[in-house]
Amino acid sequence: MPSGSSRGTDGAPLTTLSVCEARRRIAEGTLSPVALVEACLARIRALDERLKAWVHLDAEGALAAAREREAEARGGRLRGPLHGVPVGVKDIFHVAGMPTRAGARAFAHMLPAADAASVARIRAAGAIVLGKTATTQFAYRDPAPTRNPWNLEHTPGGSSAGSAAAVAARMVPTALGSQTVGSVLRPAAYCGIVGFKGTHGLVPAEGVIPLAWSLDHVGAFARTVDDIALVAGALVGKELVPGPVRRPRLALLPELVARAEPDVAAALRAAAEAFARAGATVTEVTLPPSFARIHAAGLTVLEAEAAAYHEAEFRTHAGEYGKEIAALVETGLGRTATQYIQADRLRLAFREQVMPLLAAHDALLSPTAPMPAPVTLASTGDGSLCAPWSYAGVPAISLPGRLTPSGLPHAVQLVGAAGAELPLLGVAAWCERVLGFSETPSL
Repeated sequence: MPSGSSRGTDGAPLTTLSVCEARRRIAEGTLSPVALVEACLARIRALDERLKAWVHLDAEGALAAAREREAEARGGRLRGPLHGVPVGVKDIFHVAGMPTRAGARAFAHMLPAADAASVARIRAAGAIVLGKTATTQFAYRDPAPTRNPWNLEHTPGGSSAGSAAAVAARMVPTALGSQTVGSVLRPAAYCGIVGFKGTHGLVPAEGVIPLAWSLDHVGAFARTVDDIALVAGALVGKELVPGPVRRPRLALLPELVARAEPDVAAALRAAAEAFARAGATVTEVTLPPSFARIHAAGLTVLEAEAAAYHEAEFRTHAGEYGKEIAALVETGLGRTATQYIQADRLRLAFREQVMPLLAAHDALLSPTAPMPAPVTLASTGDGSLCAPWSYAGVPAISLPGRLTPSGLPHAVQLVGAAGAELPLLGVAAWCERVLGFSETPSL
């Protein structure tokens, strides 16, 4: 098993390898996990002063783990589907022996002795944790320092900013993130990669600092749907291999398309037309009446649950909270139990009412975000087109579509029924082939 080279036998940099290709080569003995980790670390060192995707690197620990995985692979002992694959972890997830800072000031920092459940699962599958990626403060709206790999003056989104940017910049083939409103799919869209979250609760959130327990989802980033399926399988503890799809039934959501800027709406409709030409059935549908109140209801649940988690610390450290998270907690502390319960009932009513629509189609289709990554580092963008599916707790995935004239990625969002991760991944793989996105940021 060769080591010490930053390029594969085909001459391409090792950092361009997909998760699936890295896994295959490691299993075959033609790729050293040590060489792959070294290549990722070298790229991080070369780029991260500008990109600021990482807040903690454990180079020594990652290389020690890589040597162990290499020895195991040589002996034919593969731990699982991510054996020897480097992974980044959003800095609200606990990783044993690494600081958890949550994008906050020192009062909130921790040094956990145990991994989050999701981190433990990817380690059991053979993954190597390189370090922690930047997050907005407590996974809300106050921006992380991370920049967008496609244009450093644009936001990478949030809250999983560092994870998305690191995968897009080829620093690591995959990374973990979390989504409460739009914190996986939106940064994936802005950074031109694939972002996925499953049904609420499918991946345990133990060991992840909560924003709102009823809405928090563990998710993942990668550069292809097949890669996401491999990582998601490790996270849920069972293999997720999308089957062949021939004529997917897609439901186009004009109500969400209308909320997007004209060029985004046009790109989405062009993608829908391409899917139809390739054999999909694309039908325009109307969301249930409860959609009109889902945003207000979901926000109330978010406010109340965030306040419940932060109440004690906020009493002492309110001045050390960022502007956005402070406003969220303050509003939540003023919510009554009646308001919270009524909002949650509205949220669950929307979930129940939208299920027949989801069950009648293979996926709902909309833009992921109302516009490409905005020209700002003071905001993480607009997550409103992802929000209904976080509030309903159903699986969703974002795929890169094409580039804008200014060179930023467009994206499409696909949404499935609760528990239908595998069919959704199959449809996403089909759509990915039709979209044919292969561009990379020129860092």
